[in-house]
Amino acid sequence: MSLFLSVFALALVLATLLPLSIRRAWWIRSMDFPRLQLAILAGLWLLIWVLVPHAGGFWTSASALLVLAVLVYQCYWIYPYTGLHRREVENRVIRPGDTRPTLRMLNSNVLMTNRNSEPLLSLIRQHQPDIVITLESDQWWQDKLDTLDGYIHRIRCPLDNLYGMHVYSRLPLTESRIDYLVEDDKPSMSALVNLDSDHQIQLHVVHPAPPAPGENDESTERDVELLMLAKALEERNNRIIVAGDLNDVAWSATTRLFRQLSGLLDLRVGRGLFNTFHAEHWYARWPLDHIFVSSHFEVVDIRRLPYIGSDHFPLLVELGMTDDTQSDNAVVEEEVDEERLESILQSSTAENAQAPVVQLDGGQ
Repeated sequence: MSLFLSVFALALVLATLLPLSIRRAWWIRSMDFPRLQLAILAGLWLLIWVLVPHAGGFWTSASALLVLAVLVYQCYWIYPYTGLHRREVENRVIRPGDTRPTLRMLNSNVLMTNRNSEPLLSLIRQHQPDIVITLESDQWWQDKLDTLDGYIHRIRCPLDNLYGMHVYSRLPLTESRIDYLVEDDKPSMSALVNLDSDHQIQLHVVHPAPPAPGENDESTERDVELLMLAKALEERNNRIIVAGDLNDVAWSATTRLFRQLSGLLDLRVGRGLFNTFHAEHWYARWPLDHIFVSSHFEVVDIRRLPYIGSDHFPLLVELGMTDDTQSDNAVVEEEVDEERLESILQSSTAENAQAPVVQLDGGQ
């Protein structure tokens, strides 16, 4: 038992230390993901050490200190995504007579090979979002989504490589674009959403490739795409929403850099993890699908929707407009990890990232 606990403790420590590296190899960056799982395993280790007779000894007692440090460290990263932490984006309670506009969005990675569209279409009909964003949607999915009533403003990019992307909107879209920021088969989308005569929102939809065997050996492509977008948004003061499947968790170094550079806020902070992936494996879930906003918004509602046959759960949010000069949103100033940032932006992918653009007419 002592040998088992010692080896187990060593594995926990290594898994905790790996993400500290700025290296972008997939097997290192994958350790950014399971912080909750590692915290639970560290807690179980300590429970076994306390309860099992003869599980002690010098090495296991020394290991207990390391595992306790692992537990505290992992909880430090998870803590902001609990109800104990202050919310970054404040709540909006809709009261009678409140005429300030709201925007409801549904974001869903449909899983391209999923050929049962009715669960998602039913959720759309039930919740009536103003904007529907789908990822991994190919021509088959486009044909199904085209049957939705009322969504006459559309940006469509059906692909059969797991990176198709669609935006369906009840609200007018202008200056719609399809960009290929880093890889020539991985699109992103942007448009201006005209909520009313006084409120225009800059929407960006992204789905970079993950660092994983069979995809990319390193996280470079994903990291460069996110940071290119962050740099483009850095000095802008208008209403901004960035949504999509980032193939990255909310607490990773890259996502933190993205938020630091762009100044955008995370709806999850102070509310919960809202784990959207993997929908079929309860023991291996983390927040991969995101909606980040500028300080011009408050949260009316955020929820993870039921299973639709995909490996991702849909995410539904309703946002209220606010004046950022009167906002109580907690914009947190953090020191940018300049070494990591420079390493990513100086990569060969960044040097070759000349973005082809498809300019669309009116978002149709």
